[in-house]
Amino acid sequence: MRKNILLAAGLLFSISSQAQLLDIIKSTVKTKTGVDLDNPSQTKSSTTKTTTTTTTAPAKTSPINLGSLTSTQISSGLKEALSLGVTDGVKKLALTDGFLKNEAVKILMPEKLRKIDTTLRSLGMGSLADEGVKLLNRAAEDAVTEAAPIFTKAITSMTITDAKNILLSTDNAATNYLQTKTQSQLFTAFQPKVKASLGKVGADTVWKNLISKYNTFTGQSVTTDLNEYVTTETINGVFKMVADKESGIRNTPAMRTTSILQKVFGAQDAK
Repeated sequence: MRKNILLAAGLLFSISSQAQLLDIIKSTVKTKTGVDLDNPSQTKSSTTKTTTTTTTAPAKTSPINLGSLTSTQISSGLKEALSLGVTDGVKKLALTDGFLKNEAVKILMPEKLRKIDTTLRSLGMGSLADEGVKLLNRAAEDAVTEAAPIFTKAITSMTITDAKNILLSTDNAATNYLQTKTQSQLFTAFQPKVKASLGKVGADTVWKNLISKYNTFTGQSVTTDLNEYVTTETINGVFKMVADKESGIRNTPAMRTTSILQKVFGAQDAK
């Protein structure tokens, strides 16, 4: 009987020890991993936050679709755009006040003579200074009527090789190309026209008087080549108008008034 009691006590002790050991294991697991072995469904899982960075590649501009255009068509389209720019520009600039009332192209007092303007106005001769500026613009408005054939001839110098690169370039690339290639020859051809116009509107006489008065009052001896100045400014004015027209044709479908313009510059819209 005593033996049985001892065996029972030993068994109870063994069970108790195993239970304690199991509790220790459970506690250790929960501490280390957060896992509750008794209630695994209620275990709080630690969440690892993952940040994903999305890199967006810069948008690539699709090239203009030139597949359906021949080199001849490209050249013809660009030359037509320039011709329209010259024709429209000259027509607007040749009107009375075409230069004078257009702030984008108005010819101002030559920079080195602007002290004359200040001095004359301080002496109550502002009307003489105003007349001098007005007649410079009148000379340009008169002379520019002779520019169209000179510019038109210059436009034909654009080669087919240049045309494709110009089409793919900036808004006024054709105008810039034309100006770079023809500025010198245009000046040589246009200068006699301007000189004649300066005399025709009386600008040369007024400016001789204006400069003479300034020199008398200041004791200086100022001179300037008005012909050279007005020639340069008139040519720049025409190029400004041509550049505006080119940009309009490139960016405004409604300004593409011919089939060749629609075909060539319409290719840009597919970009």
